Amino acid sequence: MDSAHISVAHVGKVFQTDERAVVALQDINLEIPRGQFVCLLGPSGCGKSTLLNAIAGFALPSSGSIVADGQTVTAPGPERGMVFQEYALFPWMTVAENIAFGLQIKGLAKAEINATVDRLLAMLSLSDFRNRYPKDLSGGMRQRVAIARVLALDSPIMLMDEPFGALDALTRRNLQDELLRIWAELKKTIIFVTHSIEEAIYLADRIIVMTYRPGTVKRDLMVELPRMRDPAAPEFNALKRELGQLVMEEQQRHHNDELRMAAVD
Repeated sequence: MDSAHISVAHVGKVFQTDERAVVALQDINLEIPRGQFVCLLGPSGCGKSTLLNAIAGFALPSSGSIVADGQTVTAPGPERGMVFQEYALFPWMTVAENIAFGLQIKGLAKAEINATVDRLLAMLSLSDFRNRYPKDLSGGMRQRVAIARVLALDSPIMLMDEPFGALDALTRRNLQDELLRIWAELKKTIIFVTHSIEEAIYLADRIIVMTYRPGTVKRDLMVELPRMRDPAAPEFNALKRELGQLVMEEQQRHHNDELRMAAVD
């Protein structure tokens, strides 16, 4: 890993409602080296997805700045590929057509597009499904297609917003292993939002625990466990307890805030 691939400097985000201003993010500072796998962890309302969307360029910060791959983020860009929980596939396109779509927009030659699609279909075990439509696929298969579509654009940065959150436990673990294999092979920088402590420990080089609103960095922790990681290992569970305590503190703050707001209403 070399110098920072993503730099987040003093980032804040305020949402204005009819009744009040809601401070979603406050003074976030992160330096993420090239090739690092980072998980953003915390309870609902801590700003994980808001921060990810700011890095993606979908919702720019109210203050501070974000630099990704050497460029100040002012809008979505091809160097930052996004994988959503909802798959976001075109239902009228086949698997192969979904993967090829971004390459066609870029105006690549048909032979190059076909070669890239074939390679990614093989990489993600989708070759037998190339002519299927999303409605004919399981949730796990749809997410494989969504990942393949991002990989087709060869973005050096992958942003992933709880991409496995809606999947059953077995499919989720299989896709976690698949993602780790792809990450090791392609050397992408990954920022992965999750509310699962076990998922964060299993995947990440580094875990950023965020506070409940306003979202700030509560703990920035390097995961020193060797890969492949065993969730039954004592070291894994010790880290799980430590992170669980941090997240529980923020969940309690969330609960207290809701009680306070209810009393005001």
